[in-house]
Amino acid sequence: MAAPVTVYGPVISPAVARVAACLLEKDVPFQIEPVDMSKGEHKSPSFLKLQPFGQVPAFKDHLTTVFESRAICRYICDQYADRGNQALLGKKEDGAVGRAAIEQWIEAESQSFNPPSLAMIFQLAFAPMMGRTTDMAVVEQNEVKLTKVLDVYDQRLGESQYFAGDDFSLADLVHLPNADFLVNRTNKAGLITERKNLARWWDDVSTRPAWKKVIEMQSAPRPS
Repeated sequence: MAAPVTVYGPVISPAVARVAACLLEKDVPFQIEPVDMSKGEHKSPSFLKLQPFGQVPAFKDHLTTVFESRAICRYICDQYADRGNQALLGKKEDGAVGRAAIEQWIEAESQSFNPPSLAMIFQLAFAPMMGRTTDMAVVEQNEVKLTKVLDVYDQRLGESQYFAGDDFSLADLVHLPNADFLVNRTNKAGLITERKNLARWWDDVSTRPAWKKVIEMQSAPRPS
């Protein structure tokens, strides 16, 4: 019997949550292997064999290991194509055109949305958890950048139900972790909830069973 799928890293990490959401959408059983970053476990020789940059997540199944959350999600969609939501990377009948429509918004998330939103999340949510002082200059600089991205997003979501068209896809899923942090764990929810089309999209995607399960996992007590 094939070894179980393992995701290495704390599920509170947006990147780990991204992979967990994809596995849940695909109905692929998996286990989370905790990595205590406060103790430097992500820099240990054994972990660096899985993730050479010493970051989370890392992924392992019976065939291979993969790092970088979006690459992991793409692998999951391709390797477990016959499981769960089979349209995350497009419908077969839509071919390369359908996949390109999804891939361009995944790239937009990675290149345009993630950098400023993650910088804000770190300062507003993670820094306080770690006992650090929030650098409001960093927050303000990145809010200016993020606002421009979200204006484009709001326009796009006024044209279609989801980023890549009429169906929920990986283009939407990859946005969920950072968007959830902004809405529910910072005082910047209005960046999303006060934009009509983004708010409608968020009300839709944030109530998907797979994402609600991720939130449950994040809220569960950590093993002592």
